[in-house]
Amino acid sequence: MIPLKDNIPSRRFPIVTVTIILLNALVFFYEQSLGPYVDQLIMTFGVTPAHIFEYSLTGQLILLTTAMFLHGGWMHFLGNMLYLWIFGDNVEDRLGRLRFLLFYLITGYIATIAHVFHDPTSTSPLIGASGAIAGVLGGYFILYPHARVLTLVPIFIFISIIHIPALVFLGLWFLLQVYYQTMSLEGGQTVAFLAHIAGFAAGAILVKVFQKYRY
Repeated sequence: MIPLKDNIPSRRFPIVTVTIILLNALVFFYEQSLGPYVDQLIMTFGVTPAHIFEYSLTGQLILLTTAMFLHGGWMHFLGNMLYLWIFGDNVEDRLGRLRFLLFYLITGYIATIAHVFHDPTSTSPLIGASGAIAGVLGGYFILYPHARVLTLVPIFIFISIIHIPALVFLGLWFLLQVYYQTMSLEGGQTVAFLAHIAGFAAGAILVKVFQKYRY
C-alpha cells in the first residue's frame, strides 16, 4: 500500500517536517555523488551495533543522529520521505515545532537502540530515518484515529486508489513489521524491522507526553 495523502489539513506550514526532508535529500544526493566511496561514509556515520559502545556517550549520540539522515538507495529514501511528508505535518501541527523535533529524534534513538540491543554483535551499519518515521506513524495512530488515508493499492496488474481509515492503514503497517521481523528471525537474518516496531511503539506511547495541552 502506498499512501498518497490524508484528509487532515495542517493549520500552519510544517517547517520542521519540510526541513527534515530537505536535510535528508541533501545528504542523500551527497551520498549519490560519492560513487563507490559511499560505503565508507555509511561505515563512519551509521550505527554499527558491534562497535557503537566503543564511543563516548557524546560520540554515540552523534552517530545515532547522523545514521537517521543516511539512506541505502532511492526506494529507501523516497519511501521514508513520502511517509514523513504525509504523516509528519499533522503530528508537528499537534505537538508544536520544537516538541515535534524532539519527538522525532527521541523515537528515532529508541528505535536504533532497540536494534542494537537485539543484535549487539552485528557488524552491519544501521542507517535510515525509518525508526524515527515509525515514531511519527505511532504518534499519528494515537492522535488521528479517525483520519482517512488516500492509498494506492496495486493488486497484480490492477491499481486501485481508495480511502483507508488511518487505524487500519497504520495498524496493518505495524502488523507487517511484526510479521517481517518474525520471518527474519526464522530465516536467521537480522534486519531493521525491530527498529520499526520499537519506533512505532515509542511514538504511540510518548506522543501524549509531548502533546500540547491546549489545542
